[in-house]
Amino acid sequence: MTTASRARRSSPAMFRSFSVFNYRVWFIGALVSNVGAWMQATALSWVVLTQLTDNDATAMGITMALQFAPPLLLVGVTGWVADRFDRRRLLFVTQGLLMVLGLIIGVLLLAGVMNLWTMYAFAFGLGIVAAFDNPARQAFVSDLVARENASNAVALNAASFNTARMIGPAVAGFVIVAVGTGWVFLLNAVTFMAMLVSLILIRANELAPRPKMRSAARMADGLRYVRGRPDLVVTFVMVFLLGAFGMNFPILASTMAIEFGQEADGYGILSSILAVGSLAGALLAARRDRARLRLVIVGLGLFAAASVLSAIAPLYGLYAVTLMLIGFATVTTLTTANGYVQTTTEPALRGRVLALYMAILMGGTPFGAPIVGWAADAFGPRAAILLGAGAALVAFGIGLTWLIVSGRLHRHETRRFALTIDETRPITVVAPEEFSDEVAATTPIRVPDGESARR
Repeated sequence: MTTASRARRSSPAMFRSFSVFNYRVWFIGALVSNVGAWMQATALSWVVLTQLTDNDATAMGITMALQFAPPLLLVGVTGWVADRFDRRRLLFVTQGLLMVLGLIIGVLLLAGVMNLWTMYAFAFGLGIVAAFDNPARQAFVSDLVARENASNAVALNAASFNTARMIGPAVAGFVIVAVGTGWVFLLNAVTFMAMLVSLILIRANELAPRPKMRSAARMADGLRYVRGRPDLVVTFVMVFLLGAFGMNFPILASTMAIEFGQEADGYGILSSILAVGSLAGALLAARRDRARLRLVIVGLGLFAAASVLSAIAPLYGLYAVTLMLIGFATVTTLTTANGYVQTTTEPALRGRVLALYMAILMGGTPFGAPIVGWAADAFGPRAAILLGAGAALVAFGIGLTWLIVSGRLHRHETRRFALTIDETRPITVVAPEEFSDEVAATTPIRVPDGESARR
């Protein structure tokens, strides 16, 4: 096989979800909207750190906590809503509300009447809307394609997210320097139109069929399901530690930028460089045929090592290089974890399980971000980076211990000093039919013959 033919075969494998019209429309709309979202996230962090406070990292931590607390507080409702209602219509409402909130913040900043407590209130409002938006958006990606392509769709969605992450922060930094932070929020409001248009264009009759949800279905069903899956419990614990203490990039990158004597554009460039590694991780994830839990554990180990290098980097340029490694490790870990949860969860419970996943990932921030911000204020940003590295190392240890205890990591059968890891295969689940007397009365039941019964 020639190099060209191999390239032709690998490319469709990586981008196979693009063969679906609905996914192509979604991808374009999400890419444009995500660029604006990253612009706003960059501006929000910078305005709290430099305009509303005097380089107060703790205030940044509180702002992040207020944005990420609602997914944890509302987890009993948001997952049920994502499973119960039409996700496309739900996303139209949440995306519209996020657009309006961004527009109001921009107007208040341009009018010069924004203060820290008002920004706290808006941060909490953004968090409430995002609490409903995130599980619906994550589950909707699986509705766009067939089940066998769900892992690829999730990985490409992460690629879109991180492509926007490369563009948005850098653009935001230059806009802030040129015309001020208020205009960044207004530009973000405009980009939401792309997502709203894509939701209108999506063909509802081509969406993957969803199992009908029983009226008595509750969030507790998702909790019981996860509790009966030790692999998901371990995944959630590892994700929580990484999300709470390792993924506080706005605090760490902005305070490190100030330490290196950089302005808003320097901070924006750091965030974009982080996204270079993130995009590489997402594209490699898209090449894999399925998500494996062992890769989540490897990603955590790489994150811990890269964070240590980041903490000791003596120059701005070297620090930026380490951010590419951190971005790669983060997205490899989270994209694989997300794909594993989606592809091995019963479809009727997917929204509720993903709501738990997102609540644990994002809900860890209210606990970790204020601690990381306090550490950056008290001991410097390098100490805060090491705190995240330590949390990732603990998560790595938990995952490795589970591999050993579960019997997946064991001695090789033929090589005396070698180890082997059993392959993790996605769990095959048949979506339940809605119960009815007609179904019960017409479903054949196989009766074993006498010889089979004796066995």
